[in-house]
Parts: sequence; C-alpha cells; structure tokens
Amino acid sequence: MNKACWVYKSSKKDEMYLYLAKEDDFSGVPELLMARFGQPSLVMQLELHEKRPLARAETAKVLQQLEEEGYYLQMPPNLRPDIYHGNED
Repeated sequence: MNKACWVYKSSKKDEMYLYLAKEDDFSGVPELLMARFGQPSLVMQLELHEKRPLARAETAKVLQQLEEEGYYLQMPPNLRPDIYHGNED
C-alpha cells in the first residue's frame, strides 16, 4: 500500500514530528497534543510504502496509524548524555 503523508516539526520540542494523512489537516489530532506540539512547520512530503524504511519509526506502524487516526506522532529519541565521572581505572 502506498500512502502520501506530510511531516511537520514541532516548534516546542526538538526532534518531535507529526505525520499527517492529509496536508494541513490537523482536525483529527487531539487539542492537548497540538497545545504541546506548538506551531507545526511542514518539513517534507513522503510517499510511504512498506518497503521504505524510516529513520526513527516503523513504516508499517506509521501507515497503520495514518489509516486509523489520520496522524502519527514521532517522539524525540531518548538522549542520555554520558557524564564524565573522572578516571575510573
């Protein structure tokens, strides 16, 4: 199954993206999510299909969510900086 989608980045949270099944159609996105997401900014349009890999999401899961909900939220990765504890040897 091929599916066009539009990807928007969050103005409030680095590396948080919202995939939409229809361009600029935020009607299916919960208000609370939009409040936390901030002002969406279009970054790209994609043609998704099951054999197209995505960097930080499972394509099948994105396709399913787009079909069922009309949107998919990609959360930022869990970044855990290494803290230097001095010489441990």
